[in-house]
Amino acid sequence: MAEAHQAVAFQFTVTPDGVDFRLSREALKHVYLSGINSWKKRLIRIKNGILRGVYPGSPTSWLVVIMATVGSSFCNVDISLGLVSCIQRCLPQGCGPYQTPQTRALLSMAIFSTGVWVTGIFFFRQTLKLLLCYHGWMFEMHGKTSNLTRIWAMCIRLLSSRHPMLYSFQTSLPKLPVPRVSATIQRDLVLIKNTDVQAARLGNIIHAMIMYRRKLDREEIKPVMALGIVPMCSYQMERMFNTTRIPGKDTDVLQHLSDSRHVAVYHKGRFFKLWLYEGARLLKPQDLEMQFQRILDDPSPPQPGEEKLAALTAGGRVEWAQARQAFFSSGKNKAALEAIERAAFFVALDEESYSYDPEDEASLSLYGKALLHGNCYNRWFDKSFTLISFKNGQLGLNAEHAWADAPIIGHLWEFVLGTDSFHLGYTETGHCLGKPNPALAPPTRLQWDIPKQCQAVIESSYQVAKALADDVELYCFQFLPFGKGLIKKCRTSPDAFVQIALQLAHFRDRGKFCLTYEASMTRMFREGRTETVRSCTSESTAFVQAMMEGSHTKADLRDLFQKAAKKHQNMYRLAMTGAGIDRHLFCLYLVSKYLGVSSPFLAEVLSEPWRLSTSQIPQSQIRMFDPEQHPNHLGAGGGFGPVADDGYGVSYMIAGENTIFFHISSKFSSSETNAQRFGNHIRKALLDIADLFQVPKAYS
Repeated sequence: MAEAHQAVAFQFTVTPDGVDFRLSREALKHVYLSGINSWKKRLIRIKNGILRGVYPGSPTSWLVVIMATVGSSFCNVDISLGLVSCIQRCLPQGCGPYQTPQTRALLSMAIFSTGVWVTGIFFFRQTLKLLLCYHGWMFEMHGKTSNLTRIWAMCIRLLSSRHPMLYSFQTSLPKLPVPRVSATIQRDLVLIKNTDVQAARLGNIIHAMIMYRRKLDREEIKPVMALGIVPMCSYQMERMFNTTRIPGKDTDVLQHLSDSRHVAVYHKGRFFKLWLYEGARLLKPQDLEMQFQRILDDPSPPQPGEEKLAALTAGGRVEWAQARQAFFSSGKNKAALEAIERAAFFVALDEESYSYDPEDEASLSLYGKALLHGNCYNRWFDKSFTLISFKNGQLGLNAEHAWADAPIIGHLWEFVLGTDSFHLGYTETGHCLGKPNPALAPPTRLQWDIPKQCQAVIESSYQVAKALADDVELYCFQFLPFGKGLIKKCRTSPDAFVQIALQLAHFRDRGKFCLTYEASMTRMFREGRTETVRSCTSESTAFVQAMMEGSHTKADLRDLFQKAAKKHQNMYRLAMTGAGIDRHLFCLYLVSKYLGVSSPFLAEVLSEPWRLSTSQIPQSQIRMFDPEQHPNHLGAGGGFGPVADDGYGVSYMIAGENTIFFHISSKFSSSETNAQRFGNHIRKALLDIADLFQVPKAYS
């Protein structure tokens, strides 16, 4: 009860003698500190808004322009060509601040200088936007840069040389173009174990996550730049924290809060609210370790209906929306649900232990499947992401896809793992450094009153989710013979090499070709997300058929492969530069539905399922350490389920010079697919293509 009383700033009691007020100094102190912290954040946002609004200008550059104008006036040089005198004549006459000629002259020069400064900013922004519309550099061979691209790169560096903040380039990024209809139709660290103390690992990781959020709020994170000069859109990062997908009967919505000072935690069927701050101070890793250990040591049982509650987020969306309105719109259920939905993110403390052992191939698949869906009720799938902690201190993430794409959550994960390993560290016994504050109030159990009717809906959602999860086969493996180092010796892009190998592997697996989806990012445009690369091309099928025939020389096969690789690289570049076809086709489909127009063409091209859905996971977006000096600090990337019932989902990460990680999914219910069988075909296809170039490989 002591913690509950501390949470009330004042109490009053009405007696026959009057009203008795009792004030809690501690609570008032927290309210005061919270207010101060809130105003600090507002001021930081205002400051960042101003700096971002005048980029590439700055308040300093404004003062320089004014000083130059005033200085030239004292030297009897009118750099304004008479505009200062004109402005001075237009100023109001009479007594007041404009009384003396000197004051009027200074004010006129300040107005002129501000106009020049603003015009300069506008000119620089428009010039930068025009420069960023040039994408010819993407279509040039490595080492064969044209003079035009060299001049373009120099101009880009010149216009963006001042240190930008995270969102400085947003207004300068071009909008994603709409192609002509005719053009559309014609065409984690898995090898390193820092500690096996579950609570300690969480202490460091969550502290690092909130450090990242603070940098994000202050726009101290550097924008991601292609080739180090072309800025990528940062819009998706705004909703990384404090975001929840809210179910609706017609459509879901994303709820994003400007701030959240707690996380929601799930352990052994109980939900907890854990504060991340004490007043205005972020809890240190050792304090967070203590708080998580308190949850792990809590012996209280789940309340009726609480254990499987999160299954509502894994079942049907309409059923979840109806249950939310019927059972969670008032009372303690509403308050408890809001504590989850308004949390910075969700944390799941699992009782099982998973890790990757290179000597045990199945270990990575089991690890990945636990992260993908858990037991279907120990993840809150509506949160922007769930941080999953296993009993042995290993970790992973489960991310909701509506708010962002994989590179965004990967950016956070790289920062967090790098901070954990190279900046925070642990004691020799595996605990967080420093002594915790035992006076901190323990985490709060969320209270529920879940009736039998709601428990029935929860169980129904659980059964739906469990059937889906049990049907997913996930096969993950680390390909060790080679990585991008060898592929580059074949004079082709690593992505094209893998994609063509996937086509060969799929034909060997299924005996036919299929519509293939590869995700390409369009973040060179403002608010751009992804476009589709249709990897199954006539050139790639010609190479595969020649490989299957077995009668072609290596020289002929190499030539066919290079043609297929060149075609794939060109299609990928077109997709990245806004000339893809699938987002355009989808928009045309939506417009046709809105207008009530039937289109046999759209019905045909959009009806075929993506039986091979693929995606490359980026790595080393943040260079927090030298991978050559720390070769074991590798992440395995992530994965997803199959898009089609009789298809495959393939995610891969080219994790350095000498290794590639694959995540392959399919459905047990399909008699035509088998994830492990397909994985073996991928291995062989990669080796067979490498043999065409007779490049030595390191087998293991």
